[in-house]
Amino acid sequence: MHYTLLFYESAEDFSHRTDPLRKKEYLAGWSHYVKALRESGVVVSGNGLHSPETATSLKRHNGKMLVQDGPVTETKEQIGGIFVIDVPDLDIALKWAARGPVNTVEVRQNIPPME
Repeated sequence: MHYTLLFYESAEDFSHRTDPLRKKEYLAGWSHYVKALRESGVVVSGNGLHSPETATSLKRHNGKMLVQDGPVTETKEQIGGIFVIDVPDLDIALKWAARGPVNTVEVRQNIPPME
């Protein structure tokens, strides 16, 4: 079964990505986790995302799609990246999610592709 792990990060977490004093430590946490995922063979796909302020959102209003700068919602945490993994069940997906170097991970089972 495929599960998507959505990794949420705070504004402070996003700032660590580019802070010369914290970038190395930030990336080290992710590199260990990514290496473990890849070596296990469960990774289907995955990517980190640029910070929320780089987002562009589309929202339908009165039948028209409106373009807005920024994420869909303003929250304290935003999605920083995702992995799609192929594991037997939710329990194993949760174990992989718990190993991530962030405080909040949302886990969702993927809907099988439409034929």
